[in-house]
Amino acid sequence: MSFIAIIPARLKSTRLPNKPLADIGGQPMVVRVVEQALKSQAAQVVVATDEQAVLDAVTQAGYQGQLTRADHPSGTDRLAEMVELLQLPDEAIVVNVQGDEPLIDPALIDAVAAQLAANPALAMATASHSIDNAEDFFNPNVVKVVCNAAAEAMYFSRAPIPWDRDSFADDNSDEDWVLPAQLDAQRHIGLYAYRAGFLRAYAQLAASRLEDIEKLEQLRVLWHGYKIGVYRAAQAPAAGVDTPEDLARVRAVFAQA
Repeated sequence: MSFIAIIPARLKSTRLPNKPLADIGGQPMVVRVVEQALKSQAAQVVVATDEQAVLDAVTQAGYQGQLTRADHPSGTDRLAEMVELLQLPDEAIVVNVQGDEPLIDPALIDAVAAQLAANPALAMATASHSIDNAEDFFNPNVVKVVCNAAAEAMYFSRAPIPWDRDSFADDNSDEDWVLPAQLDAQRHIGLYAYRAGFLRAYAQLAASRLEDIEKLEQLRVLWHGYKIGVYRAAQAPAAGVDTPEDLARVRAVFAQA
């Protein structure tokens, strides 16, 4: 299996300005993400950014980066441009590694790429893990995914799905609910693998109504009839960095290493 890991990185962040350049143990965050991605089986790791400062940080550390346009509405659109800039063949597998996950597990990157490589019918692959508490199940910030028997996504939602009608039939507050064992709720992990040919097609797909309602970009893929494979991880991955508190937590991890 051969794949390329691309790390989209933007400086603009409302909760944590200049996030990709935040220092973690003497290196910018984006460089820490590259270091983790290089521990995977990726044949190539490239940072895609619209900011010269980010590109400079990456290249000064000895890694590969590429400037892209600044007007992309999403990271997926930025990857579509990268497919053209790198002149990747349609069958190439591209893994989108988020630029704010300096603790990303390299084995998870490999597993999502392998999920896509194993099934030519898939346009994309992603990952999930079990939800074991009601707080996460009812939290709209925790995206859920329901799959079919072939481990393909049927739907992604911020709503609590699947809904166990019988177990949740009482009038108790959701704070009192205990998740039934048979529910098997899955939390979506925001790691994606794509075929380069699909990324070329994605750039031309119209946004979907469901995508706009849920604010979940991957629903555009299902809306247009493409298949998304879902690798089920044994445990939750380390959390990414969205806030100053997250940054402090990750810095503490690197300080203990």
